Amino acid sequence: MRRRQFIKLFGGAAAAWPLASRAQQSSLPVVAIVNGRSAEASVRVAAAFRKGPNETGYVEGQNVTVEYHYLEGQYGRLPAILADLVRRHVAAIAVPGSKPAVLAAKAATTTIPIVFGVSEDPVRLGLVANLARPGGNATGINFFVGEVESKRLRLLHDMVPKVVRVAVLVNPANTSNTETTLHVVQEAAHSLGLQIEIVNATKISEIDAAFASFARERPDALFVHPDGFLISRAVQFATLTARDKIPAAYPVSEMAAVGGLMSYGTDIAEMNRQVGVYTGSILKGAKPADLPVLQSTKFEFVINLQTARALGIEVPSGLLSIADEVIE
Repeated sequence: MRRRQFIKLFGGAAAAWPLASRAQQSSLPVVAIVNGRSAEASVRVAAAFRKGPNETGYVEGQNVTVEYHYLEGQYGRLPAILADLVRRHVAAIAVPGSKPAVLAAKAATTTIPIVFGVSEDPVRLGLVANLARPGGNATGINFFVGEVESKRLRLLHDMVPKVVRVAVLVNPANTSNTETTLHVVQEAAHSLGLQIEIVNATKISEIDAAFASFARERPDALFVHPDGFLISRAVQFATLTARDKIPAAYPVSEMAAVGGLMSYGTDIAEMNRQVGVYTGSILKGAKPADLPVLQSTKFEFVINLQTARALGIEVPSGLLSIADEVIE
C-alpha cells in the first residue's frame, strides 16, 4: 500500500514573510492552475504537477510563483477567474483535467500559453490545429475517458457479478463531460446486460438526497462520474456507501484510498506531472504551438480490500492479480 502524505498550507503564514521575500515573489513569473476539484482533493495531483516544473529547473517560490484556483465544481466561477488571469497576463495557465475550464481558458485568451489535460480529442474541441503541431497558444495531454469508463464498468461487474441495476451519479453542471460519460456507460451497460439509472448531483445536499433515494430504489451498485466536484466528495461517498452497503466504482485512486471499493482510470497524478513538465518548458521559452499534444498511456486500478470485506464481497483472484494497488 502506498503511503500518502497530506499537507496543510496555512494561508496566514504569508503575512509573516519579510517584505523583501514578498517583493521577490511578486517579481517571479506566475503560473495559474485552474482545477475543478477542491484543494483537499488535490493534494496528490498538485504535488505531482510541481514535479514537472522542477524537472525543467523551476521551483515554486524560488523562480516561479504558482497560484491554485480550485473550482470545487462551481464552473460559474470560471469567467471571473480567467478575466483576472488575463488582466494580469500570467506567464501560463495550466488546466489539468477540467474540460469546462480549458474551454473557458481558450475562449478567454489567444496569447497566454495554456497547458491542458483533456479526455476528448483536442482537435475536435478546437483547442489545437492538430496533435503534432498545435499551432496556437495551447497544448497539453490527451487522456482517455471512453475506453476507460467502459472498462471501469466491466471491472465493477467482474467484482460483483450479481449486479443488475447500477446508479450512475453525474454532475449535470459539467455538461459535455457528463454527456460523454453517459453515452459510453450506456453502451457498455447494454453489452453487459446491466440496467442504468441516472442520478444528478451538483451540490453536497443533492448527493445526500441521491442516497436517500437509493434507500428506496436499492440499486445494486454505484458508478461515479469523473467530475471535479464529485471527486472532491470522496469521504462523503465512502461514508454513505459504507452505511448503505453499496459497492461503488470511482474514477480516481484517491477515492478508493479513503474507503471506496475500487477505482479505475487514467493515472491523473502522472498526467498532472506531464502538464507541469510542459509548463516548465514554456517558462524556459518553448512555444505551445511547437509542443506536440501527448497521449496519456498510464492507468490505475485500485481495490480497497478492507471495504470489500466490509461489504461481504470476495474479490476474484483474477482482479487482485491485475490491480495496481490493493489496500489492505
